[in-house]
Amino acid sequence: MPKALRAALLRFYDEHARDLPWRRTRDPYAIWVSEIMLQQTRVDTVRRYYDRFLERFPTTTALARASEDQVLSAWSGLGYYRRARLLHAGVREVVASYGGQVPADAQARRKLPGIGRYTAGAIGSIAFDRPEPIVDGNVARVLCRVHAIESPLGRADTEALLWQHAGELAKGPRPGALNQALMELGATLCSKRSPRCEQCPLQRSCLAHAQGRAQELPVPRKKTPPKAVQWVAVAVLDDTRQSVVLSRGQSALFGGLWNLPMREGSDADAAKQLLTELGVAARLSRQPLGRLEHLLTHRRLQVTLFGAKLSQLPTLPTLRLLPASGLADARTQVGVSTLTRKALAQVFRT
Repeated sequence: MPKALRAALLRFYDEHARDLPWRRTRDPYAIWVSEIMLQQTRVDTVRRYYDRFLERFPTTTALARASEDQVLSAWSGLGYYRRARLLHAGVREVVASYGGQVPADAQARRKLPGIGRYTAGAIGSIAFDRPEPIVDGNVARVLCRVHAIESPLGRADTEALLWQHAGELAKGPRPGALNQALMELGATLCSKRSPRCEQCPLQRSCLAHAQGRAQELPVPRKKTPPKAVQWVAVAVLDDTRQSVVLSRGQSALFGGLWNLPMREGSDADAAKQLLTELGVAARLSRQPLGRLEHLLTHRRLQVTLFGAKLSQLPTLPTLRLLPASGLADARTQVGVSTLTRKALAQVFRT
């Protein structure tokens, strides 16, 4: 069965693969960048960032030499910023330990920061033509339907079975194309809600289709709805209202990015306490400037936005007074979170 599946998948890929920029290269660094960007992010979104990021950091050496601010600035708007920081750390390790060349050895790749089994397999199969499997959401959906896997996604036995099937398919010619074919099929025809079984190259081998259960499989993992959390944010402006105080905390929710001072809370007292904790002397407005909502993977932030006039800013590496002009723009050269850009846009509308 794997031989027939492989042949059908490769034919499908050769005839129907989308023309995506990261499919025009065998450079392991460029493939690494694309795979990190594509984690939990739509292809159309990544298209807007991928070429621009590689133009700015065309090699491992260029990225390794960049500051964290420069990297997060280029990543700003993609979300899940921990990915960018781990990519940066991983590339620095490649430059320090491997002369800037992404290692061909799978175990060496797996030891790099931010590279797990999936990313290692993508780089290994696509860049180095090695029979290394991958399992992401699209691949899992295809394999669950083809093999009628009834156990829920995310469970240890389900994951083991998926990687076993993916490993069997990766053995043979063109493992990179084979893996991309699985992803392409899951992203296009074998979709989550409306699988187009009549057009699927695996229709004859698919147990879910034969059993009339394509809509039922895979069995989803149990999801916890995002928790609503009340936050306050403070826009501290200087006398001219031309500059704003931003803070950065490595362990904060937006660690590594520059943000308006923020913390949990819902009123002016919480905002005042926040400024006191940071050591920022400012005259706080007791009435909020506005409210906004920001959705993260596990949290729904309901943010009350306050304004303040700066009196004195302590000299700390985690606090900066920056020109407000341009900070609400995703193209800014400072790594600023999307939430802060949204809040600043609201500040300067009032």
